[in-house]
Amino acid sequence: MKKLAIITSHPIQYYAPWFRYLAALSDLSIRVFYLWDFGITQKADHGFQQAIQWDIPLLTGYDHEFVPNISSSPGTHHFWGLYNPTLNSRVRAYAPDVVLLMNYNYVSLYQFLASWHDTPILFRGDSHRLVPERGLKAWLRQQWIRQVFRRFDGVLYVGQANYDYFRAHGVPSDRLFFSPHAIDNERFSSEHATAHEQAQQWKQELGIPSHHRVILFAGKLIPKKRPNDLLEAFLEAKLPNTSLLLVGSGALEPELRSRAASHDHVFFAPFQNQSLMPRTYAIADVFVLPSYGGGETWGLAVNEAMCLAKPIIVSNHVGCASDLVEQGQNGWIFPAGDTGALKRCLQEALSDRNLLIQQGEQSLHKIQHYSYSQVTTGLRQALSQLGILSKPEDEHKLYIQQSYS
Repeated sequence: MKKLAIITSHPIQYYAPWFRYLAALSDLSIRVFYLWDFGITQKADHGFQQAIQWDIPLLTGYDHEFVPNISSSPGTHHFWGLYNPTLNSRVRAYAPDVVLLMNYNYVSLYQFLASWHDTPILFRGDSHRLVPERGLKAWLRQQWIRQVFRRFDGVLYVGQANYDYFRAHGVPSDRLFFSPHAIDNERFSSEHATAHEQAQQWKQELGIPSHHRVILFAGKLIPKKRPNDLLEAFLEAKLPNTSLLLVGSGALEPELRSRAASHDHVFFAPFQNQSLMPRTYAIADVFVLPSYGGGETWGLAVNEAMCLAKPIIVSNHVGCASDLVEQGQNGWIFPAGDTGALKRCLQEALSDRNLLIQQGEQSLHKIQHYSYSQVTTGLRQALSQLGILSKPEDEHKLYIQQSYS
C-alpha cells in the first residue's frame, strides 16, 4: 500500500470528509499533517469577528497529527502564522511515497519546499485570475509564483478559472489534473427532508412571513463578499412577497443593519454552525453570492446550496461561476459590482416560482458530479502518472475525464 502525506493548514469542514474517503481506499494509506488547530478548539475567526468551533467531527476516520506551531500569532491571515520547524522531520518519519500540499504561501511550507527531496510533491489549489492584476508588483508576483509551481511534480485544479490560473503561471497541461472542489454531498442530501421541516419553523422564529419567498446570503459579512450590493439590489428591486435573509457576521454587519433598519423585509441571523447549514439553505428560494475581486477563489457555499436544490445567483468574480452555474439552467451570473444587473437577476428569478423549482432541480443534478469520488479521481490520475499507483480503476473514471485544455 502506497503512503500519501497531506500537509494542510488546519482542520477544515470541507476536507475532513474527503480525508475519511481517502482513508477507506484499499491501495492508499494517508496521514494528514496539520499546522494549526483552528476549528477544533474555540478560536477567533478574523472574518466572522467571533470565536468559533465547528460542531461536526473533523478528526475521525483518518490518520492525522498536529505539527507544533511556534508562531507568536498562529493563523492563516499572515505569512508567519504557520511556523512549524519540525514539519520536515515529522513527515520524513512517516516515510511517504508522495506528499500533497494544500497551501504553500507560509513560512513552514516554503521551508518544506526548499528542503524536501525525498519524494514527489503534488499541490492542490483554487486561485484564479478572473480579476487581472497589472503593474510591476503584480508582474513580479507572477514570476515568483511561476518559480514556486515548478517545484511541484503534479498540480490538482478545482475548476475552469483555476485551470487557467495554473496555465498562466507556466504549469504544463500534462501536469494538471481535475480534482474539483466538493463538500459532503451525502450529509447534506441525507438531511434534505429534515432541513426543510426545520426551515419552516426557523422562518417563523425569524419573523419572515410564511408566504414570502426568501433570498439568502450566508457567509462572512466582509467587503469581498459584497453583501451590501445584494442589499442595495434587493431594496431597488421592490419584489412583492419576498424577504432578504443575511446569515453570518463580520465587519460590515453594523452598516448593513443600519441601512436595512427602515425596511420591513430584510432579516439577519447570526453565524450558523455546520450542523445547521442544511436548514440554513433549505429556508431559501434562491441563494446569492455577489463577491467582488480575486478573493472568492471558489465559493463552497454554492455547492452547499445546490445540494439543497437551490437556484444560484453569483457574480462573475466567483471562482465556481463557470463550473457550477449555467445561465438560464440553474441560475444567473452577473457582472461583479453591477447592482443594477443583480437587481434584474433577482427580478427574473423571483418572477416565476415554478422556474425557481426547476432550476433548483438542475442544481441538485449538477452537483452530483462534484463529489469526493471525483476529487479522488483527479488525485489518482496524478499518482498514476507519477508511477505511484496503477491506472485508476473504472469506478474512478467517472466525470473527471473531461479536460479544460
